[in-house]
Amino acid sequence: MLYFDVLNPFWWIATAIIGFKAFAFVDAATRREDAYRAADKKTKQFWLIILGLALGLDLLFGANPITGFITLIGLVAAIVYVVDVRPAIKQLTDGRGRGDNNRNIGPYGPW
Repeated sequence: MLYFDVLNPFWWIATAIIGFKAFAFVDAATRREDAYRAADKKTKQFWLIILGLALGLDLLFGANPITGFITLIGLVAAIVYVVDVRPAIKQLTDGRGRGDNNRNIGPYGPW
């Protein structure tokens, strides 16, 4: 049986870090490849590898927010993605991964 010490604040911090990294990874995976190039940021594959490694290592070895050097490096990468790359990509698209040209097109055509 797994034991989680829910009264330990470091457990909550580690859980929040893993959740934040998971959010960044899923968001990077759902964005269009050409939006990364248009925003003059690294490629989609680069961000998926960096964020995937950061999340995977934390899930595999556990997130240690105080002494975990790898955890902190991955957290910095996720913060850079969310604060810098994500807004630049959202500015070029309508926020849902599509371009502005497709804003009013429904499943049965433009209306």
